[in-house]
Amino acid sequence: MGSEGHLKNAIMAVMTQQIRCTKAIIAVAGFGTRRLPITKAVEKCMIPVGNRPIVDYVVDDCIQAGITDIIFVVSEQSEQIRTYYGHNQHLEDYLVARHKAEALASISDLAVKARFHFVLQDHKQPYGTSVPVWLAHDYLGPDETFLYLYGDNILYKPDGGSAVADLLEQANKTGAADALLAVEVAPDKVQSYGIIATEEREGTAFFSHIIEKPTPEMAPSNLNNAGCFMVQSAILPYVERSMYQADLTQQEHLFTDALNWYHEDGAQIVVARTTAEYLDCGSVQGWLAANNRIVNA
Repeated sequence: MGSEGHLKNAIMAVMTQQIRCTKAIIAVAGFGTRRLPITKAVEKCMIPVGNRPIVDYVVDDCIQAGITDIIFVVSEQSEQIRTYYGHNQHLEDYLVARHKAEALASISDLAVKARFHFVLQDHKQPYGTSVPVWLAHDYLGPDETFLYLYGDNILYKPDGGSAVADLLEQANKTGAADALLAVEVAPDKVQSYGIIATEEREGTAFFSHIIEKPTPEMAPSNLNNAGCFMVQSAILPYVERSMYQADLTQQEHLFTDALNWYHEDGAQIVVARTTAEYLDCGSVQGWLAANNRIVNA
């Protein structure tokens, strides 16, 4: 049986049952060049929004949706994220001795709220959004559904809800084996994002393809890829293929290329909507807006 046949069998197997998704790969290895010089010393995902690092909002969103294993793909210099999700016994003892119960509560559960794993993406590895999934594939079973998220965007719901839970719920309602989250952006901002083209079938939006940073005239919609994907491990051969083919303009190995090929071979990918606000913390302006929105809520 060819790869297309295996893919169709995997899709049908998942569509006959409720999706069980317990693992999330979170990409946090980037240099954060848009945030230099601060990212020379502070890991991009660890820049604070309020009193928490950006990535902690992503982690908590996943945990609310039932994720139990978080796989961080980190760079060689990534010590801060390991420290944040580890124990600091001296600090905890200090807070206990001084009866600082509230401060102790804010840190004591960080290391145990999920099972954290760290995968190294060193400077010799290729560059691009496919690389973290490619490097973390050993954590995935042959017929497993998993999440893939970017670690520098916050999907903020003022009611305290989870955008990831929205994704999983909508996928289960449609019986879809794969889904991605989309948020609307202003039509004059589409050139900054990966824009999704959709096909409507029986009231459900299905993925057609993604165009990276199109001009407003070439954009098929104003639906931004929010960097939150629920996919089967059947996508991994397409991720592998993307590691041998790079975007010619920037020499990036793009996960969206793998997604496009996966769809072309038969994957039916639901485009799920969320009421969450997309807070892009990759720019100074976006990070300031995220702080103002969350801290002042």
